[in-house]
Amino acid sequence: MNLESIRTIKRQTLARIAEITEQPKPSYQIDGQQVAWAEYLKQLRATVDWCNRALAAEQPFEVHSQGYT
Repeated sequence: MNLESIRTIKRQTLARIAEITEQPKPSYQIDGQQVAWAEYLKQLRATVDWCNRALAAEQPFEVHSQGYT
């Protein structure tokens, strides 16, 4: 997956988190279907964590070292 796709996923996921936390809803069950908002939010946060790890792994890094004689 390319970096721009990961950035898009992260941006969309953060927008969804903002939407559902603006007006939190309780979990409920209706007609045999369960809606677990807390679990959904947990999954969204895990997606953001995955995006952060994937983006960090692709960032160039520099190692500074100093030798002693």
